[in-house]
Amino acid sequence: MESILIKTLQLIVALSLLIVLHEGGHFLFAKLFKTRVEKFYLFFDYKFSLFSTYANWFRRLMGKEPVPHRKDKDGNDTEEYEYHGTEYGIGWIPLGGYVKISGMIDESMDKEQMALPPKPWEFRTKPAWQRLLIMLGGIIMNFLTAFFIYAMVLFCWGESYVKSEDMNYGMKFSEAAKADGFRDGDIIVKIDDTKLETWKPGYLQEISNATQVTVLRGGKEHIVELPGDLNLIDMIQQEPRYASVLMPMQVDSVLPNSPADKIGLKKGDKITSLNGQKIEDFNDLLLQLAILQDVLTEDSSAADSLKQRSVTLVINAADTVKAVLTPEFTIGFVNAIPYQDKITTKEYSLLESFPAGIVLGYNTMVNYVDQLKYLFTAKGARNVSGFIGIGSIFPSIWDWQRFWLLTAFLSIALGVMNLLPIPALDGGHAVFAIYEMITRRKPSEKFLERVQYIGMILLIGLMILAQANDIIRVLGF
Repeated sequence: MESILIKTLQLIVALSLLIVLHEGGHFLFAKLFKTRVEKFYLFFDYKFSLFSTYANWFRRLMGKEPVPHRKDKDGNDTEEYEYHGTEYGIGWIPLGGYVKISGMIDESMDKEQMALPPKPWEFRTKPAWQRLLIMLGGIIMNFLTAFFIYAMVLFCWGESYVKSEDMNYGMKFSEAAKADGFRDGDIIVKIDDTKLETWKPGYLQEISNATQVTVLRGGKEHIVELPGDLNLIDMIQQEPRYASVLMPMQVDSVLPNSPADKIGLKKGDKITSLNGQKIEDFNDLLLQLAILQDVLTEDSSAADSLKQRSVTLVINAADTVKAVLTPEFTIGFVNAIPYQDKITTKEYSLLESFPAGIVLGYNTMVNYVDQLKYLFTAKGARNVSGFIGIGSIFPSIWDWQRFWLLTAFLSIALGVMNLLPIPALDGGHAVFAIYEMITRRKPSEKFLERVQYIGMILLIGLMILAQANDIIRVLGF
């Protein structure tokens, strides 16, 4: 339970920060071009808000007069306040945030205001290039935020890795990878013409697009020919993964009162068989444990679980013992981590960290854009994640370095997704502004209003898909 709370807190803090900065980008460009910003909200405030600088109690606290309500055509007060500067607030629906810009056709537009003659401080009266920059302001801020965070992470923690040539155990490959020409123990040193300083899981994406991968096999270079269009989703989802770092099997420490402790497992021991399946390395053990767990479903009883968790182990290829795994299907030991004496840490000065952070952010952005092609496939759609899926990528303990790296990645993702030319997203608004700049013809407000509704329907559908995928994964379907 504690780990779930820590993951949730990290998700809320990261998304709240990114939402404020994204909307702040729109806000800054709007203010720069003297466009009135009526509201700046974290989360949505349908009907009411948790906090508002327009609230009378807050204004009295600040020594200000209450903000009067607008009058309707009959002279009666409406729910809307008269404009007395930007209203800052926090809504109660944690699905994003927004800035309400006067005269802009979006989900927060005021139809009564739009029916009035245009005013010089409204969005719709500004030149197309200014409206374009206002709409791209949030995306620009997302990318700048990611570049800055990456730079500061490199400056504070540096970059620790094991050089490719020092990874003498090599990689562990799936059957599909072996069919493509790889062998367990291969050390990947080059993907096409790109030399690998170290192995990172993100390189699977580059392998999926590669036509040649150079490996060290038996101390000699060997070239593996690939088609250049491998399916990345299959490479990631298959068990075992297409390629991962080979981890030798060796117990480092045993958790007290764990199954490992009860069967007398000790430091230096090796599990060489599980239920008759040969275990050559820690990767094999994790795979067999995952296979055991996958058999259980939501309808499985406690007896079913106990039966599945009752296993036969062979220790050091000699001693056969019976054990009952934990409900999480773990044995209760920490495996020795290889290469501890071969870790290289590259440190960055403050000046060096900024170009390095930009390069890291740019490469992350390019890889993320490349992955979008899978969004429009059946497998890709099933892998769209909602809040549960996003929250699960955060560690169960608070790790500041990991937190900031994930926040930077989410900032990149938020910027790229908003750049998509979908009505209701920033990219959709930008497309119409660019169209106007090229043709010198402005789309009608009625047309913009209609495509805005279409865009909102698409986004709501995508959000429902993401949350449904999360629920399906939680239920194990």
